[in-house]
This record gives sequence, C-alpha cells and structure tokens, in this order.
Amino acid sequence: MSSQSATTEVVDLVSRLIRFDTSNTGEPETTKGEEECAKWVAQQLEEVGYTTQYVESGRPGRGNVFARLAGPPDSDRGALLIHAHLDVVPAEPADWSVHPFSGAVKDGYIWGRGAVDMKDMAGMALALARQFKRDGTVPPREIVFAFLADEEAGGTWGAHWLVENRPGLFEGITEAVGEVGGFSLTVDRPDGTQKRLYLVETAEKGLGWMRLTAEARAGHGSFLHADNAVTEVAEAVARIGRHTFPLVMTESVSQFLAEVSAETGLDFSPDAPDLETSLFKLGDLARIIGATLRDTANPTMLKAGYKANVIPQKAEAVIDCRVLPGRQKAFEKEIDELIGPNVTREWITHLDSYETTFDGDLVDAMNNAILAHDELGKTVPYMLSGGTDAKAFAKLGIRCFGFAPLQLPPDLDFAALFHGVDERVPVDAVLFGTKVFEHFLLHS
Repeated sequence: MSSQSATTEVVDLVSRLIRFDTSNTGEPETTKGEEECAKWVAQQLEEVGYTTQYVESGRPGRGNVFARLAGPPDSDRGALLIHAHLDVVPAEPADWSVHPFSGAVKDGYIWGRGAVDMKDMAGMALALARQFKRDGTVPPREIVFAFLADEEAGGTWGAHWLVENRPGLFEGITEAVGEVGGFSLTVDRPDGTQKRLYLVETAEKGLGWMRLTAEARAGHGSFLHADNAVTEVAEAVARIGRHTFPLVMTESVSQFLAEVSAETGLDFSPDAPDLETSLFKLGDLARIIGATLRDTANPTMLKAGYKANVIPQKAEAVIDCRVLPGRQKAFEKEIDELIGPNVTREWITHLDSYETTFDGDLVDAMNNAILAHDELGKTVPYMLSGGTDAKAFAKLGIRCFGFAPLQLPPDLDFAALFHGVDERVPVDAVLFGTKVFEHFLLHS
C-alpha cells in the first residue's frame, strides 16, 4: 500500500463531494450541479494518471464520468463496473442541524445530503481508484469506474440514456456493483452473542409512476352531477391506497429470511404467524424488508379543478407503484379491477424489476472481503424495495449487485437516513468500507 492510501483521503473526498449541491428536482430546468461535480471527479482521476471520458447524457449539464483501470493483459474475464450516482434529492437547509451541503465532519459522522445516498460510496470508489493508479495496481480484472447523473429521478437522463445511446461505454462489462447493499444488520443469536449480517442487494422491485385520469362533463358546482371526474378519481385512489396485495416470496427474500431465522432462532418463515409484524424484531430495517413481501401502490399526487364553484372536466392522480419480480401482469390486473371502468391509467415512468442469484465468484469475493475485516460478519442476499441504476445496466445483460460496505452501529436507524433530514454516515463506517472494498476489488 502506498504512503497515501485510500483511507487517508476518503473522508475528505466524501465531504468534498457533499459540498457540491447536485440537487435533482426531477425537472431539467431546476436540477443543478452535476456537471461541476462530475468534472471535479474527472480532475481527481486525471491527477493520478487516468484517461477519463466526460459524457453529457442527452441534455447539457447532465455530467457522467468514466475511467478504466486495466487488468492482466492475458485475462479473458469480463470487466467489473463500479458505479455511483452524483445527484442527490433536494434538501431544505432550515430543517437541518447542519447545512445539508456543508459536508461537515463532526461527532464521528460525515454530514450532508448524499452522505449515504450515495456520495459515501462515490468517495470510496474515487479514493480507491486514485490509490490503485498511484500504486500501479493491476487488479484481477479490468475495473470500470462510472460516476453518473440523474439516478434520483429514475436515470432517464443518466444510466438509461447512456445504455441506450452510448452502449460502447459498457463494452466488455459482465458484472456491476453499486449502491444500497453491504451495510450491516446486527442480530442477537440464541447463545447471547451477536452476528453482523451484511446485506448484499441481489434484487430490486420494479418502479412505476402511474397516472390515473377521469373525465366527465364540466358544470356549475351548484347543480346535481351524477358523473364527477373528481369523485371518480378520488374513489379509485382510495381503493388503491387501502388495498393489500398478496404476500409473495421471491428467491432473494426467502433466502434472506432463512438466513436471519438460522442466526436468530426466530421464525421468519413464510408460514410464520403474522410474519410482517415479526419482522419488526429486526429493528428499523423492517420497513425495507417488509416492503419486499408484496407489491405496493401508494397514492402521492392529486390534481383537479381551477375554481371552487366549477365541476372540472378532468381529474388526475399519481400512484407510486413498486412491483415484485414476476408480478407485473398480475399487478396491473389488480390495479385495473380497483380503478374501475371510468378511470384510465398510463405509466409516466416504468422500470422493470430485477433479480439475480446469490452465488458465484463475485459473491464469494464479497463475503471473503467482509470476513477479512469482521470476524463476526456474514453476507446475505436481500431485495431493495426501491430502485437503482442497476435497472439500466441489466438491459445489457450485466449481472448487478448492491455492495457499498458499511459497518453500522446497531442502534443507528440507517433506513431513515436515505432522503432524510440530517443525513449522515459514520466516519468509522466509511473507513471500514474502504478497506473492505479494497480487499473486494483486489480479489474479485
């Protein structure tokens, strides 16, 4: 290892990344900061000798950076993609204990918007890329580092645009590693000891934002109206919002529950009485795990009318839909039954679900990297209830995982930090993750 290892600069790199306000509002006109941040990342890579590619994905300012670190010249293995998005969701400074774009390092944490989603992993990847280049490291296979735009709005002007319009950037890549995996869940074992389970994302629910529309005759608010667009949409929204979709056990979720049952001695089997309530014995992470047991459809937006005494001709609603792998057709059938004949639906955004198996050399390398730095650790698969840029890369046949290793304090509500006020990541977790990720990349 060089005198300037990744761990000596990773905290500063994460902090500096947070200081770039890369807030993604979902509207191109008001989204900002991605170009400036991406070009800074490119400078950090070029400073140590990389040749980088800066690519704007379809719109000015939507900056993406790629750099490749060559593997052995005689290797016949596919390249490994390490990807991190640079955009973040907006934050209101008045709500925070520290300014969300300060990157403050205090009380053992790095604070700011993006600290866990996902400038911590971006900083770890950048620090290791710089260390490897300085040291002349030749990894076991070629590594492609990608720092991307627009993930927080579904990747339309980021990963998905790049996959569809610049597929050559991903030439030779067979596997990919990104966010929302590798973090620890501490569980109590029957013998009174503890085990840290490091959750590796092997699956994601499908993401769909659905618009419901009803149209009827417009008229005066004082008259009788048998058909009212507002009423039709409101009733459809209420039916959807109160609906419980069937419990479905996917492979990733089944494996996760089996592993947790084996370690804790508790019954988290599909046949367990009141499984969803039992999950809360796992703590705050139960919110994520519980959302992977069934499809969800949550009403989020309503739009109708322009004056209090006018019955509008049209009313609309938006539903945030998250669908389990293999459930898309059945989900849409249930939705159609719920909305009824007088409401139409259309997808505003529709991204497929994804699932891979928890096996192979890459999975072994993850587990070995964890064990090398935590003798109480063990990797287990799980499904993410949200979505990542993996959905785009899967279109190219790339096998995708979430593995951004962090050893977390048992009492930290990690799930609440994603998009939350006072988002922060423990300094020790970032240092731990950098060491684990280095071991992983050098043995993958």
